[in-house]
Amino acid sequence: MEGREGNGIIESSEDAMRLRARSEVERNGSGLHDDDMREPLLLRRRTTNTTSQIAVVGANICPIESLDYEIVENDLYKQDWRSRKKVQIFQYIVLKWTLALLIGLGTGLVGFFNNIAVENIAGFKLLSTSNLMLKNRFKEAFVVYAGSNLVLAAAAAALCAYVAPAAAGSGIPEVKAYLNGVDAHSILAPSTLFVKIFGSIGGVSAGFVIGKEGPMVHTGACIASFLGQGGSRKYHLTWKWLRYFKNDKDRRDLITCGAAAGVAAAFRAPVGGVLFALEEAASWWRSALLWRTFFTTAIVAVVLRALIEQCRSGKCGLFGKGGLIMFDVSSSVTAYSMADLIAVILLGIFGGLFGSLYNFILDKILRAYSFFNENGAPSKILLTIAVSLLTSCCAYGLPWLAKCTPCPPDLLEQCPTIGRSGNFKNFQCPPGQYNDLASLFLNTNDDAIRNLFSGGTNNEFNISTLLIFFVAVYFLGLLTYGIAVPSGLFIPVILSGASFGRLFGTFLSPICGLDTGLFALLGAASFLGGTMRMTVSVCVILLELTNNLLMLPLVMLVLLISKTVADSFNKGVYDQIVKMKGLPYLEAHAEPYMRNLVAGDVVSGPLITFSGVEKVRTIIRTLRLTGHNGFPVVNEPPFSEVPELCGLVLRSHLLVLLKGKRFTKERVSTEMSDVFQKFGAFDFAKAGSGKGIKLEELEVGEEEMDMYVDLHPIINRSPYTVVETMSLAKAAVLLRELGLRHLCVVPKTPGRPPIVGILTRHDFMPEHILGLFPHIKHHK
Repeated sequence: MEGREGNGIIESSEDAMRLRARSEVERNGSGLHDDDMREPLLLRRRTTNTTSQIAVVGANICPIESLDYEIVENDLYKQDWRSRKKVQIFQYIVLKWTLALLIGLGTGLVGFFNNIAVENIAGFKLLSTSNLMLKNRFKEAFVVYAGSNLVLAAAAAALCAYVAPAAAGSGIPEVKAYLNGVDAHSILAPSTLFVKIFGSIGGVSAGFVIGKEGPMVHTGACIASFLGQGGSRKYHLTWKWLRYFKNDKDRRDLITCGAAAGVAAAFRAPVGGVLFALEEAASWWRSALLWRTFFTTAIVAVVLRALIEQCRSGKCGLFGKGGLIMFDVSSSVTAYSMADLIAVILLGIFGGLFGSLYNFILDKILRAYSFFNENGAPSKILLTIAVSLLTSCCAYGLPWLAKCTPCPPDLLEQCPTIGRSGNFKNFQCPPGQYNDLASLFLNTNDDAIRNLFSGGTNNEFNISTLLIFFVAVYFLGLLTYGIAVPSGLFIPVILSGASFGRLFGTFLSPICGLDTGLFALLGAASFLGGTMRMTVSVCVILLELTNNLLMLPLVMLVLLISKTVADSFNKGVYDQIVKMKGLPYLEAHAEPYMRNLVAGDVVSGPLITFSGVEKVRTIIRTLRLTGHNGFPVVNEPPFSEVPELCGLVLRSHLLVLLKGKRFTKERVSTEMSDVFQKFGAFDFAKAGSGKGIKLEELEVGEEEMDMYVDLHPIINRSPYTVVETMSLAKAAVLLRELGLRHLCVVPKTPGRPPIVGILTRHDFMPEHILGLFPHIKHHK
């Protein structure tokens, strides 16, 4: 290889090239170290910056990379835009709205299917248990109940462990990281979508203290990604009319719509879904995206409403009046006394304290569970089975501690309840009496929340019952979240908050005029604010769930207080999990210590660049020895008078160019007309997950290795650049706000090579910066 000082590849031998490339790989995190893959990601103490190499997705450690929302303005792109007609632009706009429609339809159908499946499977299990208990066959009832839970839990865990480990957990942290610019093959893969749907059904039906709301967000994002893939070249199913969406920017917008649709389908809260995407999920937002997400969630609401009406007549098995969670909290209270406001403020403070404690304990449990997750699939399944047995024992055993309560007189509904759902479970009680603790435990989670939110039932649950249920649900929710099943945090937190709120309201009933059901709603709001730190979206979701606008001021108050209290202790639960998983998430604001550093401080070499017309052997060797996804291109004489930065070329574009074999024996530029005949702009569009050209697939002969290829037609001629003396804080904000993958750093003084280095996402991670400058104090 020829030695060239101007572009930073000064070669004396092949070994030198390999050594330098290897050091660059280790610096930029382009290669995966065997030791790193074996170590438990959540527990090991990093000595180098490995944030951008690997992370935990679901329950699986896998390589990750950054997304690139920058438009690559090369010659092919400019030619495509010049030749694009008004009909094609109109087609692009229509397709955007059509895909939003399809995302809404798909997510609504999946949400409805999830609810039908859960209600029927869990309902059949609970009916069988109840029928056996009515015959005083208590041991057999426990075997049926625990055995059914065990089979469902093991099936869900097996799906997660063997088919798609990325489907474990909520999925919201992964979607949030993706929308921030972090990608991994398995985050939105079709296999993840499949396991997310059926694993969630199995996990929720198994009686775990989990919800299907978090997985529905991930499911909606997976549906959006699947629709926006543009088909498959591998199976010759590429749809030409979807070629416009083969870029990260348009896919990001689709997945934002999918995440909003998931919340709308889970809670029947279309406006709450839009606000959730805006407040929690998306890192970039604009007015055009607001319209599309609102349209998508509106479609979800219409689909769900139409399908629920079809089930009113009993055509959907045990999926009856409730089905999708909708809690009607009826209240005639329109005014609040000072005592009521003081009680609500105290409830907000307790919600903040318990919420921050919840996040602290969950952090410790997830770190402990990482030992099981790294030991393979059987270990994950055994952990799930153990938690399932514990949950079954608590749900079936704790109601025996409760006393039988006489049925209230003048009830409109049956007491005790003979059937699947209801406020008054018979359990072991004689006729005319009910077990209030069994009414909470031996129900689906949605029905338990309905019971807690029910108004006008101040004496329905004893204080001891609410205390036992609160403690059990609080800790079972913590123990369950880290197992290898799709599991959401919304329902465990709502259950804990509602039981604590009702307990709190029962204590204060002599001095407060608010109904205990309303205290349950406010308690759920305070716990959600304390754990998730969302305010606007949670407020609207709860109001859409309960259909009670009169509670708006109190819900707003309790959310603000709980979030303020909890923020003084730790971060929100999703932010904690994102950091724990090692996902390189870029915050909206730069860390204070970055203001004392400049861009040149975190750039280190050696830098690998290409010439405008480069030898094929040099390109292939560099691609083989490095994992970089972007390379600066430096023009040298005779193509320029002095070495100058021509632009940036992407790895994927180099592979397409090499596969096309437009080589020349001499080091000369290629005519643009020849390039336009051979390639089109969409040949360089981003392929779907796992569908791009691989280096191993290239067939280049030995004679071709010594030929040259002109890189000018595929170079991004206007990459974003910063001077090396720019504040690192400013560079971090620039990289995040523009959604960049590469940020070129150029020298301030003349007479030096035209580029100093490249800043990527990992260069702004605290682990990397504090590793370079250990004396800097990082205020967490």
